[in-house]
Amino acid sequence: MVKVNLDGCASFVDAKDRAAYVDKALAAFDVLVAGNGAGNDFLGWKTLPSDTPESLIAACETVRDDWKGRGVDLVVVIGIGGSYLGARCAIEALSHAFVRPEGQPQIVFAGNNLSEEYLAELMDLAGRRNVACVVISKSGTTTEPAVAFRIVKQFLEERYGAAEAAARIVAITDAARGALKTLATQEGYRTFVVPDDVGGRFSVLTPVGLLPIVLAGFDVREMLRGAADEQKALSVRDEANPAVQYAAMRNLLYAKLGKKVEVLVSFNPKFQYLGEWWKQLFGESEGKDGKGIFPASVNFTTDLHSMGQFIQEGDRVLFETVVGIAQANREVVIGTDAQNLDQLNYLAGQRVEHCNAMAALGTKLAHIDGGVPQIGVDIERISAYNLGALFYFFEFACGISAYVLGVNPFNQPGVEAYKKNMFALLRKPGYEAQTEELLKRL
Repeated sequence: MVKVNLDGCASFVDAKDRAAYVDKALAAFDVLVAGNGAGNDFLGWKTLPSDTPESLIAACETVRDDWKGRGVDLVVVIGIGGSYLGARCAIEALSHAFVRPEGQPQIVFAGNNLSEEYLAELMDLAGRRNVACVVISKSGTTTEPAVAFRIVKQFLEERYGAAEAAARIVAITDAARGALKTLATQEGYRTFVVPDDVGGRFSVLTPVGLLPIVLAGFDVREMLRGAADEQKALSVRDEANPAVQYAAMRNLLYAKLGKKVEVLVSFNPKFQYLGEWWKQLFGESEGKDGKGIFPASVNFTTDLHSMGQFIQEGDRVLFETVVGIAQANREVVIGTDAQNLDQLNYLAGQRVEHCNAMAALGTKLAHIDGGVPQIGVDIERISAYNLGALFYFFEFACGISAYVLGVNPFNQPGVEAYKKNMFALLRKPGYEAQTEELLKRL
């Protein structure tokens, strides 16, 4: 379960202000629970942990077993934003950092950029491997994943033939409409549905996240169990509710202290993509109407040697949210050395994780002294169960926080601006007038 520790903010905030923002967060909690706020047609994520049927998990496992029988050792997951970040976060967190387990396919991601070199190198890899593909898109026309899928689809059909390629492609898309749904029906691809009432950045516990995680060999039942337990814990209307506490404090720091940047910190490199997932969740949910806390992320101790100087002594516009992990899953003990040239014998017999924990504590004290408030978000260890709880915690807290801020957590009107310009510059049919206007500016 997720716990929130606010003692790193105590010296920065007034008790009266803190109580006032807890009241604001409780009012926002009421709106989120009642489902009567802005964007209330996108609240399907709230009950996913408890409502996901066993038949959906079994269907994911059927794909896994079929592709294993075909000898698939490389799965290309095509999607952008919420269509890949949650799955990538979970897979990177749960995977061995260096070794792929025997019998498990390698999961790689495409369709999240328009880099020609990236796609060329992906196809270099595909040419050496036994390949299948999961393509994730509600519409099927989002440029980045559509380009990647066209290339991967052509490769699969040329190598395996149309019928076998169709067996190696799964589409996660709309239930009834859109270009990808039409193509899947025409070609006979297996399909999973992106629920209409779940936005992309909240979709990790739908087939968007569950299928790739199953294909990677991890236990989504445990992930959903952790999320369901967190769902139950966060359903209690109480000022001690961790999501209420987190939402209240981050809004207080923003509104009263001018802390406009929140840095998500982890002291474990397995959580690098937790930061990427979290940045989209909060950035896209809150960054609108001229409001919002800018989400950034770092990995310590690594980034203490790069970003540490700014965090310690730069412009005092930021606060930290540190995802703490109480127990490591592995144990490495520091040995002795007769020469002791590195002067580390004082650490002999200590676990490396003890050093990491003291680095985290020392960093907390230094940054607080430097004017950086710190929120702690703690889990017991990295596991499928705790990842499920963490996903749900941040989603629920995000909904509360955005309502405190006074914005719709579930829309993203600003993301279309760059697309319209890109389409015009690519001379997409229907954008001729805008093309001429842009060319005059360039």
